[in-house]
Amino acid sequence: MTMLPLLPAPEFAVGKTYMYNYEAVLMGGLPEAGLARAGVKLSSKILISAEAPDTYLLKLVDPKLFEYSGIWPNDPFFPATKLTTALAAQLLMPIKFQYSNGVVGKVFAPAGVSTTVLNIFRGILNLLQLNIKKTQNVYELQEAGAQGVCRTNYVISEDVKTERIHLTKTKDLDHCQERILKDIGLAYAEKCAQCEAQGKAMKGAVALNYIMKPAATGALILEATSTELVQFSPFNIMNGAAQMEAKQILSYAGISMSPVAPISAAYIPRGSLQYEFASELLQTPIQLLRITNTEAQIVEVLNHLVTYNVVKVHEDAPLKFVELIQLLRMASFERIEALWTQYKAKPAYRHWILNAVPAIGTHVALRFILEKFHSNDISVVEAAQALIGSVHMVTADLEAIRLFKSMISHHKIQANAVLREVVMLGFGTMVNKYCAEMPACPADLVKPIHDLLIQSVARRDIDEAIIALKVLGNAGHPASLKPIMKILPGLSTGAAALPMNIHIEAIFALRNIAKKEPKLIQNAAVALFMDKALNAEIRMAAALVLFETRLPMGLVTSLADAVLKESNLQVASFVYSYMKAMTKNTAPDYASVATACAVAVRMLSPKFDRLSLRFSRSLYLDAYHNPWMIGAAASAFYINDAATVMPKAVVAKARTYFAGAYADVLELGVRTEGIQEAILKMPEAPANADRITKIKHYIKAISNWRASPVTQPLASVYVKFFGQEIGFASIDKAVIDQLIQVATGPSVGTYGRKALEALLSGFSFHYAKPMLIAEVRRIMPTTVGLPMELSFYTAAVAAATVDFQTTVTPPLPENFAAAQLLKSDIEIRTAVTPSVSMYTYAVMGVNTAWIQAAIMSRARIHTIVPAKIEARIDFIKGNFKIQALPVQGVDKIATAIVETFAIARNVEDLAAAKLTPMIPMKSTTLSHETFTSKINSKLASFASSLGGGLSTSSEIIPVDLPENIIKKINLNAAFAKKMCGELETFGIKACTEIESWNAAFIKDSPLYAIIGKHVLIVEIEIEIQVGEKAAEKIIKVITMSQEEETVEKNVLLKLRKILVPGLKNATRSSSSSSSSRSLKSRSSSSSKLRSSSSSSSSSASSKSSKSSSSSSRRRSKLVDINAPLSHRASAKSRVLSSSSSSSSSSSSSSSRSSSRMSKQEFYGLKFSKNHVHQHSVSTARASSRSSASSFKAIYNKAKYLAIPPVVTILFRAVRADHKVQGYQAAAYWDKTTSRVQLILANLVENDHWRICADAVLLSYEKVMAKIAWGIDCKEYETQLFAETGLVGKDHAMRLKFTWDKLPTSMKRNAEMLSDYLRDAAQLAGMTMSKAKNAHKQLKLTVAFASEKSLNIVLETPKMTIYKLGVGLPVYLPFGNTAAELVVYQNNLADKISYVLTKAHAAECTLVNDKLTTFNQRIYKNQMPESCYQVLAQDCTSDLKFIVLLKKDPALNKKQINVQIADIDVDLFTLNNDIMVKINGIILPIANLPYQHPTNKIQIKKLGEGIALHAPSHGLQEVSLDTNTLKVKVVDWMRGQTCGLCGKADGEVRQEYQTPNGRLASNSVSYAQSWVIPAESCRDTSKCYMKHESVKLEKQIILHGEASKCYSVEPVLRCLTGCIPVRTIPVTVGFHCLPADSNMSRAQGLNSIYEKSEDLQETTDAHLACRCSAQCA
Repeated sequence: MTMLPLLPAPEFAVGKTYMYNYEAVLMGGLPEAGLARAGVKLSSKILISAEAPDTYLLKLVDPKLFEYSGIWPNDPFFPATKLTTALAAQLLMPIKFQYSNGVVGKVFAPAGVSTTVLNIFRGILNLLQLNIKKTQNVYELQEAGAQGVCRTNYVISEDVKTERIHLTKTKDLDHCQERILKDIGLAYAEKCAQCEAQGKAMKGAVALNYIMKPAATGALILEATSTELVQFSPFNIMNGAAQMEAKQILSYAGISMSPVAPISAAYIPRGSLQYEFASELLQTPIQLLRITNTEAQIVEVLNHLVTYNVVKVHEDAPLKFVELIQLLRMASFERIEALWTQYKAKPAYRHWILNAVPAIGTHVALRFILEKFHSNDISVVEAAQALIGSVHMVTADLEAIRLFKSMISHHKIQANAVLREVVMLGFGTMVNKYCAEMPACPADLVKPIHDLLIQSVARRDIDEAIIALKVLGNAGHPASLKPIMKILPGLSTGAAALPMNIHIEAIFALRNIAKKEPKLIQNAAVALFMDKALNAEIRMAAALVLFETRLPMGLVTSLADAVLKESNLQVASFVYSYMKAMTKNTAPDYASVATACAVAVRMLSPKFDRLSLRFSRSLYLDAYHNPWMIGAAASAFYINDAATVMPKAVVAKARTYFAGAYADVLELGVRTEGIQEAILKMPEAPANADRITKIKHYIKAISNWRASPVTQPLASVYVKFFGQEIGFASIDKAVIDQLIQVATGPSVGTYGRKALEALLSGFSFHYAKPMLIAEVRRIMPTTVGLPMELSFYTAAVAAATVDFQTTVTPPLPENFAAAQLLKSDIEIRTAVTPSVSMYTYAVMGVNTAWIQAAIMSRARIHTIVPAKIEARIDFIKGNFKIQALPVQGVDKIATAIVETFAIARNVEDLAAAKLTPMIPMKSTTLSHETFTSKINSKLASFASSLGGGLSTSSEIIPVDLPENIIKKINLNAAFAKKMCGELETFGIKACTEIESWNAAFIKDSPLYAIIGKHVLIVEIEIEIQVGEKAAEKIIKVITMSQEEETVEKNVLLKLRKILVPGLKNATRSSSSSSSSRSLKSRSSSSSKLRSSSSSSSSSASSKSSKSSSSSSRRRSKLVDINAPLSHRASAKSRVLSSSSSSSSSSSSSSSRSSSRMSKQEFYGLKFSKNHVHQHSVSTARASSRSSASSFKAIYNKAKYLAIPPVVTILFRAVRADHKVQGYQAAAYWDKTTSRVQLILANLVENDHWRICADAVLLSYEKVMAKIAWGIDCKEYETQLFAETGLVGKDHAMRLKFTWDKLPTSMKRNAEMLSDYLRDAAQLAGMTMSKAKNAHKQLKLTVAFASEKSLNIVLETPKMTIYKLGVGLPVYLPFGNTAAELVVYQNNLADKISYVLTKAHAAECTLVNDKLTTFNQRIYKNQMPESCYQVLAQDCTSDLKFIVLLKKDPALNKKQINVQIADIDVDLFTLNNDIMVKINGIILPIANLPYQHPTNKIQIKKLGEGIALHAPSHGLQEVSLDTNTLKVKVVDWMRGQTCGLCGKADGEVRQEYQTPNGRLASNSVSYAQSWVIPAESCRDTSKCYMKHESVKLEKQIILHGEASKCYSVEPVLRCLTGCIPVRTIPVTVGFHCLPADSNMSRAQGLNSIYEKSEDLQETTDAHLACRCSAQCA
């Protein structure tokens, strides 16, 4: 590197005035030529002279401003003369600046120079900023400039020949120590560093070139040029980007000896070289306003909004609403208050003001809302709405936070729970937004909430503690970590006593803190997760937070290792499922986590994949497109603490990725703790003192029994937007009781009466809701000194007008009864006009209060879908009529226009604003085909889909293209289409027009595809006229046979009575004349729906008839072939209605045997009928025994039912041209033949296309239906049979579908459906086999293998598909279940609840000594003699039931004791019969079933045994027969039971849980821990055993020291004075003490069960004892 001689810094000599020519251009647009750009230019002469050493004056001479909006580079700049004149006074004022060694210091200017103009001067001074190192020619430093302190590179070279120094300086604007920019609306967006590593959304750099002439004392700048380029694209700048280019040229013009004189005004310090933000923060970039009288302009805009948004939304309403917001931002607080005083009494004006105030975006809005609420000017609802908007739109500063803090303690806000919630959560959000911009965020901001949390926890105010935690969660301040950890279990000693919902909220409050301090949160969350003593839900919540911190590989591996050893399957399933889901992650920010999880999943056992969906799960799904930097992710977590149907908690979250950032857009959390129990269990458990006393007596005898926590009926929900909780609600038992009281109280009737009267009197209302949905801005300075802005705005106004009127004939009296309405003619008229207008802007360019020059993309959406409906209900005549009427003046129901243009305008000459489309239009025509599909009518469409096709037409639409790029254009980049659909019958035509003209022909990227113009218009045309006279001609008389004509006349009379209520019997002459007209027209015309002639139709009809008869004969043969049944099907038949008397065990064994049946055996079984037809038509019976012949006989006897229709439905169009169009449907019911007929016909006079449907109830077990359609219902025909019968010995149902001839399109669709069914059958695990079944026939047979399973067979012509033992989610109401439902009589809700609870009940069985727990773990239970064991009980403090088991040594039989409600039930064996004893009194078997007089408890005979049912008490069933004992608990009791049957929580690894919560090491120790010991050897139960801790009878050396050991698990031993008769070895844990320990047995054994386990050894447990005579 060549070293230059010492180079002096630039300087300006004293006594000289240096003259320069200056030009600055700031231009924005796409980089390609031939497209539009927008920009600003400033040209001027500059004078610089020294006032004092190191202090200089800078003055502009003849400054001129220019604007640009045109096609670059062809169009010229145009001068902004008026703006130049307006700013001349400021531009011509000299400013002062300090300058030493090439570095600009402080800047001084008079107060009359605005900040915006001063920034222009800073842009000039920025060219003079040169940090020259005299000994280096290439170097790098962080240099201060107008845009901040950024990385700057210097390269200096010398041209010796010309004696010039060339200096190049470049700035990287993406690497700044201090970058000057202002973000608005981005507080909730998180930067995605990993996303930006793969692509950039914005990049900027500056290059400056200097030519300097060395002088004796310094260097003279001869020329300085600056070029700044900023590229931006939300879809990655590598795929094409818009750009802002700033150029400056400063050229030396000479030296003058006339000094620059300062003005007489005082020069005050105005900062440094760095840019300062001015009024551009208040100025929206989407419009430029000349504000002369703020108050008057606000009133003008308000008048416009109120006047033009009454019936429907005005198209420009969103823009006017934004204008109102901008004016309010400019107004002072006093002016806003005066405006409110003027309009607060006018609801329409008041509404617009209150919606606009939050969008002011400063603490002025908060102050206004607070003061108006305190003075009772606004209601609670208005205050809540305004505050919610303010939280998210007001800029967070210390004053705004102070206002929220003052609101928290205000008595009026504390008195309202909703408002207090909004304010509290809003306070946390404001702190979060403030800290996002201020890294050094003081902890004092959240200290009041810390104090509130500590105080509420101290006084056990749970609700207050929860809301304090939610506030801290919103704030996300790291200082909150310490107080939160004080209430987390395992991390604080006093936290264990707090409710679990407090712990969960505390963990979730760490999530926003984790974004700032992930390491600290990881440490706390890992500690919580690894603590296996904690509740599983707490540990899963900790895992959820842990994964959000983007775990490193080491921690993920540690978690995987912990999951391998995890005993709780809920926790293991949750973590494993999340890790597995994360392996498919594509988002860059979680790429490292995905890699770590992929390794962890390989470590984990694949058996976790086989866990059922009842276990807790984590789901994650995302899609990220790296080239476009856009993506979305969704995650869902559902948490169970027991394997119940309804999860305990569900959390769902959605995240979006865009332009190198991400945001958690929406999160919804629901807790359903206790809801399932509250719905299904009894309304209030009877607090029977005797039962509770007995159960407590039993469990007191069990060592250290601990009750499970009672699940309170509770539901809660919360909603988060952008990571901030905006609202939550909790429903506890008190709220439910209050709602029930209100719903069942007398006030409901009063409210209902008032609502009915309001409906009858009519009402109308209008509501408009304006919203500033999005305001996202980034403002940053350019080298020119003008600000560059990137912004995104969305504003919308939605409105609805409803008019509802009712007329009742005859008029109702004043105090009418509701029943009188059933004797009235009610006419209802309603008009609804919903409309929406929405504007979206994306802007890039210059935005100041006096000039704007930008590229703007604007999307305008306007929709209006009016509806006008009249309904008439005549209860007396049984008529119901509804009309949809045309809405006048509405043709376009939806319009969407997206256009991009370059705009330049200044505040002094707004009329001269210039707008240039981005893509220029020239008169070059290109033909492009568009298609318009016409659908003649709805029925025509249906007919075409069955037998015909659609017609299409096309037209040519010209499209203009720019001349200079027509050779390059791709036709896909520019097109225009118009698609129309026409419903001729009702005179409705809808069209969609699409036009698109974009820049995608230049570069295939999303940004270029958006830029241009896109138009979408949806139009609707309606030609309908309302009139009574037209209705008289609407009915069509169709002449067929004499019989059919009679039917049509009946239809005619019925319809005319409906349409014209005053019309009496029509004359025969008019009817006959109408018929004759119909006959004449039929002979000469063909239907509009088909192109075939009458002759071809009739020939087709005859062919169809022949085909039908031959097909019918073929079907008869097929039925005869299938008639023989196998030997299994010929067994004794059972009808479906007969109830089964088999036991539950036999039923289940039958189900199991059915499931085990081989496929060949099942395939051999055929469906057999067990019924006869009720229609004994002799001729039909003689000819055929088939159902088809029975139906045919009925059909031939009367093809059309000659009776009045039961229901007639008419769809008609009353047209201006009096054309009779529409459809009529008539339904007939012949009770004598059990026949239903439905005929659908077109009202067009010459149209004979119809649909005819016939159905006959052949018997109570068989129904047959026939559907025919086509001309006179003779073209196509299908038949459907539904019947019940048997498959083997199982009840069954069969559906059979046959056909003769089908349209081609229907066959094609049937083939597609067949392929789909085949694929679906494979996925469902069904078996398929090829077969030659009946032709043109489908059969579906469903056999009821048990009350909860089905066998299914589907036969198609070429294939048979079947599956055995298909499980059902409910029990079917037959057999045992039908008998059990008798107790519920006519209560449908209770019946549904019963079949649901029975289906999902947990079952425990004991056969001989083999016990299968609720969790399906099997072990051998060695029962002690005469001692009760707790088989199952409600382990909460409610103690709803207990089931005890005892073995009778004399009979060697089991006995059961059930204590529930106020009864004590014993089930026992006597003479090989199962007997029942209630409260000590034997109940004769003949008296069963027994029904409890007040509670839903039933005892009934079940097969060879007896069963007790009490599902509302948590006990689904307790049954005992000679071999088997069963206990079933309802689903909502899962996890709340204990005893030999376990907890029913799905946790197989934690099955052997003893009464004190310790896990036993084996089944023997576990079973003995649930024995109820005797109190003395004189116990009437003859149980002579007790629990005790035994001493290990052998010498133990532990840790090198002789020790004596005692069991930490209770061992069953005989009472004192008794000796064991039968023993069993049992392995238990022992705790050891030093052998020389003098601790007494009484002292040591009091707490021995709480001690740790040092070793396991085997000892003897006693199963039977004999006591001495003295003891007994």
